[in-house]
Amino acid sequence: MNKYLLFALLLGVLLNSEGCRRRRLSRSAPPRPTPADTVTAARPAPPADTTNNPTQNRPGIDEARAIVAEIDFKYLVAKSKVSFKSKDQDINNANVNLRVRKDSVIWFAVTGLGLEVARGLITRDSIQILDKIHKEYAAYDFPTLSRQFNFNLTFDLLQALIVGNLPLPQKPAQKVKRDRDYLLLRQTEGKVLVENYIGEDDRKLKKLMVVEQPTRNTLRLDYEDFAALNNFLFPFTSLITLDYQSKTDGQYYQSLLRIQHNKVELVDKNPGFPFTIPAKYQRRP
Repeated sequence: MNKYLLFALLLGVLLNSEGCRRRRLSRSAPPRPTPADTVTAARPAPPADTTNNPTQNRPGIDEARAIVAEIDFKYLVAKSKVSFKSKDQDINNANVNLRVRKDSVIWFAVTGLGLEVARGLITRDSIQILDKIHKEYAAYDFPTLSRQFNFNLTFDLLQALIVGNLPLPQKPAQKVKRDRDYLLLRQTEGKVLVENYIGEDDRKLKKLMVVEQPTRNTLRLDYEDFAALNNFLFPFTSLITLDYQSKTDGQYYQSLLRIQHNKVELVDKNPGFPFTIPAKYQRRP
């Protein structure tokens, strides 16, 4: 059922990476899925001139320059298109409604052919997903997922990935170096290496590489299509690639995900987060 999810379309790339129906791949990655019909009319135009130019009055050390210009908000509401591709799943331009209450709740609903096919609710301690097609639901908790993937998966991490903030807090001892057109901040979390590629001029996170050290399983996230949103720059497109080695057969597989936001709003009024599990729904093992 996770083929319909947004954050099991983001999280599900991880949750289902050991599922039984995946594509056998060489180490070379196939082309990314490209949505054929992307609505862009509601997307704000990029600002012609950024008043808060980070090139002005910047500190003289790379560590200070690399502090990401993070997005702050109370509630976030978005309408998006999602494409997902693996061996047995090829979803193109699914419609997704997304709502976030900062530091508290992530809610999403996925529609197809005019019908809602899935709904999910992520809180600080749980992930619940309804599959309305098969009348099933799934429930996860972060500690269990963290042990499964040897990485500290948290609500704060998922929220940061949505808005383009640093997934892990920067510590004073962590060093930054220049890497071509970026400032590179390397971080470690357990057995996982995180590489943050930050734009030197606008101080936005542009690319993220997460590598699980023993297996070399890799998740790459590219932020693109930055545009003005209130007083911030927001990435309206996220491209996610997961390359991993299966524990079951030892082969290499890949999943691809593209999230393209058509409209994003930062609001003060609670948009609502309706979520109930019908009594007739069966829990997925």
